Amino acid sequence: MGEEAPAKPQSRAELFTAFTWLALQGFGGVLAVVQRELVEKRQWLTREQFVEDWAVAQIMPGPNVVNLSMMIGGRHFGLTGALAALAGMLLAPLALLLTLATVYSQLADAPQVQAALRGMGAVAAGLIAATGLKMIGALRTNVMGMGACIGFALASFVAVALLRWPLAWVLLGLGSLACGWAWHRLARQVASP
Repeated sequence: MGEEAPAKPQSRAELFTAFTWLALQGFGGVLAVVQRELVEKRQWLTREQFVEDWAVAQIMPGPNVVNLSMMIGGRHFGLTGALAALAGMLLAPLALLLTLATVYSQLADAPQVQAALRGMGAVAAGLIAATGLKMIGALRTNVMGMGACIGFALASFVAVALLRWPLAWVLLGLGSLACGWAWHRLARQVASP
């Protein structure tokens, strides 16, 4: 049961416009938008590839989606592709952000603006939760196993949300354990014929 190879961007210009469009949609929480655009609409990545690439993008310094865009651009067109994807992620959103910052400085204290910002935060949280639920299916093929993945997710939630431990320490501790478990499972796969 071989999985069909994902589609590819046809040009650097397509990378630029795709990532510009993605960046303009992704204010607040981009995970849901990125997954829908790259996996479901454009089909440049499978769900499994998206999970793997997103994990790598998260551990690299800088914004996750910018890292992911450069990885995809670089994979298909080398350095010029990475730069086209980066420009798409940054140019239009920068211009829009500067405009919005100017307008916001004039209206920041208005109750309607404060209420709108609270509403947008709730929507972003919902989109991220929905995307996480959609991506659970990709965990079936994860080397750590579905149970371990869910266990690490629950442990992270308890540590950060309930116990209020610093995120950096939770990532260092649980991330190290997860990497160790994945390494152990990979070593067992290689050892068994």
